[in-house]
Amino acid sequence: MATLPEKRVNFNPKLHISHTGGELSTDAGLVLVKELMAQLNFTTLAYQLVHFDDQRHYARYSNVSLLEQVVLQLIAGYPADLAATSLRDDPTFKLLLAQPQLASQPSLSRFWQRCDEQTITSLQTLNQALLDQAWTGAKQQQLILDIDSTHADTHGHQEKTAFNAHYGTTGYHPLVAFDGQTGHCLKAQLRPGNVYTSTDIAPFITPLLQHYHQVKPNADILVRGDSGFATPELYETCEANDTFYLIRLKANRRLNQLAERFVQKLSKIYDF
Repeated sequence: MATLPEKRVNFNPKLHISHTGGELSTDAGLVLVKELMAQLNFTTLAYQLVHFDDQRHYARYSNVSLLEQVVLQLIAGYPADLAATSLRDDPTFKLLLAQPQLASQPSLSRFWQRCDEQTITSLQTLNQALLDQAWTGAKQQQLILDIDSTHADTHGHQEKTAFNAHYGTTGYHPLVAFDGQTGHCLKAQLRPGNVYTSTDIAPFITPLLQHYHQVKPNADILVRGDSGFATPELYETCEANDTFYLIRLKANRRLNQLAERFVQKLSKIYDF
């Protein structure tokens, strides 16, 4: 006779009812994320490329293990370190990280304290290495490099935070670059909140152009941006790196005069 906590139903012998609760998780989709990380050799590359200012003599969790936990938490929608406390015994996270128990919130806070400027630079190197694996394995022969700026709100007295009149709020004004075809984030750079859209665009984009010309020398690269990047600095950088560019221009009197001449010529050719 079947007794609780587990009972088999008569109408379907494959179905069992459990009253123990068991170990349940709502984040099973992370299994696919972990598989992608494994295919891209995330862990191996992180150990090779990412630097931490680590003075610990004893460590229960490696910095790379903590980095993986942070990445998985963010993807699953747990942006705060405090979430680590409630996730410590989550079966999915324990399985993916191969840990009997996840790192706690204090452990993650100390992890962030070991991150310095060199860590940030090396994380960008890791990101580039992961992107290169996806890029070289694809048949993609064109790269549309979308450049843009965005705004990140801040609270309190954060370093270099400032009021941005365009967004009407206080925060940072980072530069970002994406692959226009795949949506991959190619690069990001944090900047003070009050700088103009195209500030520091040349040193930001030059390493990207040089890198992708080296990775796939026969690929066509197009830089695309809005009117905030309509500056000679960007034009000259693209031309110096043998790169096409398409930048939106703000309407102005001179531009309207030039456009009017072309419209008149086209109207005579096509009779419209």
